[in-house]
Amino acid sequence: MFRSQAATHSFHIPVMGLGFTADTPIKVAKYGISSVVSIMDDHMLEDLRRIYSRKLQIPYLPISDKTDDSRANRIKAYLNLIHDAVSKQIEELKSQSFEYGIAINEYFTLLPENHGLKVLYEKMKQEVGEAKAAIQSRLKAAISPGKIDVNIMTKVDKINFDKEGNELPREYSDALSALRGFAESELESSVVFSAGMNPSLYGYAEQFADFFPDQNGKIKKGIILKVSDYRSALIQGRFLAKKGLWVSEFRIESGLNCGGHAFATDGLLIGPILEEFKNNRAELRQVLFDTCQKALTDKGSQLLSDDIMPKITYQGGIGSAAEDKFLMNYYQLDGTGWGSPFLLVPEATSVDKDTLDRLIQSRKSDYYLSHASPLGVPFNNLRTSSGEEQRLSRIEKNRPGSPCYKKFLSFSTEFSSKPICTASREYQNLKLKQYAEGNARLPEVEEVLEKDCLCEGLSASVILNQGEEPKRNLKAVTICPGPNLAYFKGVFSLKEMLDHIYGKANIILDPERPQVFVKELQLYVQHLQHEIGKSIPERTQKFEVYVEKFKSNLSQGIAYYQELIASFPLDTEEVVEKMRNQLSELKEKISSMELVKA
Repeated sequence: MFRSQAATHSFHIPVMGLGFTADTPIKVAKYGISSVVSIMDDHMLEDLRRIYSRKLQIPYLPISDKTDDSRANRIKAYLNLIHDAVSKQIEELKSQSFEYGIAINEYFTLLPENHGLKVLYEKMKQEVGEAKAAIQSRLKAAISPGKIDVNIMTKVDKINFDKEGNELPREYSDALSALRGFAESELESSVVFSAGMNPSLYGYAEQFADFFPDQNGKIKKGIILKVSDYRSALIQGRFLAKKGLWVSEFRIESGLNCGGHAFATDGLLIGPILEEFKNNRAELRQVLFDTCQKALTDKGSQLLSDDIMPKITYQGGIGSAAEDKFLMNYYQLDGTGWGSPFLLVPEATSVDKDTLDRLIQSRKSDYYLSHASPLGVPFNNLRTSSGEEQRLSRIEKNRPGSPCYKKFLSFSTEFSSKPICTASREYQNLKLKQYAEGNARLPEVEEVLEKDCLCEGLSASVILNQGEEPKRNLKAVTICPGPNLAYFKGVFSLKEMLDHIYGKANIILDPERPQVFVKELQLYVQHLQHEIGKSIPERTQKFEVYVEKFKSNLSQGIAYYQELIASFPLDTEEVVEKMRNQLSELKEKISSMELVKA
């Protein structure tokens, strides 16, 4: 069994969809690259366990729906398979010689040039005899896998029922079952809680010893919070700390310049948000540390080690080595997340060939923020995906909506006491019938029809990529890249992408790509314009206050960026001059925005 050590690489690959990073650890953890697996779809994970058991030539015993606690057990079994597979890969690497072309060399060549192990590796190549052998022993001893973290979207927490229709206890809900599967697995890693606070889920973590310090102060299962601002980090962090649960990392994500679901702030931009974390980092740590120690003392539990620190990382729209370096250095981050660009790296993610081709051929206008998610949260989408084609085809055939088998997003009780999904055929037929009787407006009808089955669409690709077809032949793929991917074209090797991240070489990006801060600002301006332009019969005072607050936050963010680029060389002069002009243009656009009077 391996023990995760300090990060070998300064970036991680965030969770993408349900399936796009489901087997990423098996592909990249052996190189010290950390990644995140979604554990929401236990059916997909069971299929992958079957597939990989065959590939790895290990026994496979199916876990059927009829098995007690099947969801948690499927998740646990798949995570244990990944754990064992990566453990074996690391053992194999350490057993290899450093001859030319052997895999062990790749572990070190992928590192940034200034990394201590890379420097030592280059020195080893110049040595001979015993000196060379001694360095090789040191290098092998330093090889450690990337972290195999898991993601639970806290809002996806459907209550489940037994065969007789009786509601099961709370710990059998989707999110709590997923946490139990992770907690009982052999992994020594962290769970990423995303999409906001779920008190029941957070409280349930108290049931598992691995989330607390052991006799040596080591926490085997860490907690990572994905947050959009400092206030959210403090509130959620204190809630957990009062239970004796330590947050090992705050993973800050842009509200709009990201993939998947988009949780927009009220115009708070990522630069000022990161500045707030930087300025309050010591206070955040102290508040959480003191609160957590008190809770552990009251429990009679082992205390945290005095030197423990939460990591602070950022992800969302990073596209160049210069941006990555600036974010790391200026905001004193512990790491960054690079997501959507890795969808174009088959060595790292699972995107089927058809979808990969569609990504390469797509235009910027094909990336958009949609209403596709049954959660009612804006969702980054690709207009040319096979999932979108299927959705439109069903509408044309007068059969809107999807068959609903997995039911992970079944939350609507508008038409029944038992929740159903708003993307389901059942719901859409009922809703359209209701609208037909009440003369609904076209935008309302279109928003209902825009809902898509993410349970099937976001998991199909990883199965297709293994050369198999998903169950019930539901092979249409929904993909949720961030807007940043529109500026990357082509298929890249793992080495090419890492060389790009670390500035060893540059992937040629679309010259129109804005700097990461500017792109997010553009997205927020578009978002506010959309909000203002909505056809609302009557503007309320509350809405007017919201718009003014939003505009004020954007204006303050622009002032922050203008001061920043005047005092700090965050990129080349060409990039900075372009930013200067774009910031001025956007400032004028915000000032000229007015509420549309009905």
